[in-house]
Parts: sequence; structure tokens; C-alpha cells
Amino acid sequence: MVDQEKIKQAVELLLEGIGEDPKREGLSQTPSRIARMYEEIYGGMWEDAAQHLKKTFHADNNEMVVEKGITFYSTCEHHLLPFYGKAHIAYIPDGRVVGLSKLARTVEVFAKRLQIQEQLTGQIADALMENLGPKGVLVMLEAEHMCMTMRGIKKPGSRTVTLVKRGVFEEEQELVNLFFQMLR
Repeated sequence: MVDQEKIKQAVELLLEGIGEDPKREGLSQTPSRIARMYEEIYGGMWEDAAQHLKKTFHADNNEMVVEKGITFYSTCEHHLLPFYGKAHIAYIPDGRVVGLSKLARTVEVFAKRLQIQEQLTGQIADALMENLGPKGVLVMLEAEHMCMTMRGIKKPGSRTVTLVKRGVFEEEQELVNLFFQMLR
């Protein structure tokens, strides 16, 4: 888990480094608040996504299942700034389905880690393939990165889109086309 004392010390040093007084009234509790916040927003580092995908249900229907618009928040491992957006997941069951909330929980587990979007997309797809044994998985993430918005190039509103296909989605373009139709 998070070492709260180390985080508090680091935040105090950071505040001093930017010329602030960590003891002043508005900042005196900031190191403690940040330590508690880090425990929450990086909680996926100590969580196994497989635990959410263990409970499955028999399904006679092996047609595409799509869960779209799953909001996620993550942190860029390069600048320690947030990126956030929507995840869209499709899978073709092979006799077993998972509760829909478990797809969102899987996204959350991987998003609550220091990340890059490209890796996050693949981790979600791989966890679903490994734990559900579907015929195929498609994961698409759309996100705005604060490292692009508030620093560097400063292009607010730009969105990065990543797509990972596994199984039958790699082979059957008509399934991919159907997924995009369902997103509209």
C-alpha cells in the first residue's frame, strides 16, 4: 500500500521547492490530504483485475456485448498529470458472460495506476481475454491528457484514441464495423 509518511515528506519538499511555505494555514494539511488522495487514485496498483472477472454466468446468446461510455481517470506516468475519458468495450462470449459492472471495475483497476493510454487499453483487453475466455475482445479508449492541455503544446480539447483488438475482432472486420455502429 501507499507509504503515507513518505508522501507527506515528498509533498512538503515539493512545496518548498516551488517557493511555498508548507506550514502556512492553507497548506499545512495539504501533505496529509495528498497522501490520502494517492491511496485512492493509485489503488489499482494493489488490486488484481481478475478478482472482478471470476464470477461469470452461462449465456446461450454468444452475440456481441458492448459496454460503452465507461468514464475513467488515470495518471500519465511521464508527467504525473491526469488523463481521463471514456472506455468502450465489446466482447463475444463463448458460453459465459460477466456482470456489466465488472467491465467498468476492470477499467478502473488498470486506470488507477501510473499509466500510458496505449498500455491501459491493452491491459483491459488482455484481462478480459485471459479471465473470460471469449471469442474476442475490442477495447477503445478516448481520453484528454492534461500533459497536452495545461503544459507543453497546450491544446485543450484534443483527444487521443487507442484501439486494441483480440481474437475474432482481429480477423473479422464486419464485427469491428458493427462495434463502431453501436457506438453512434
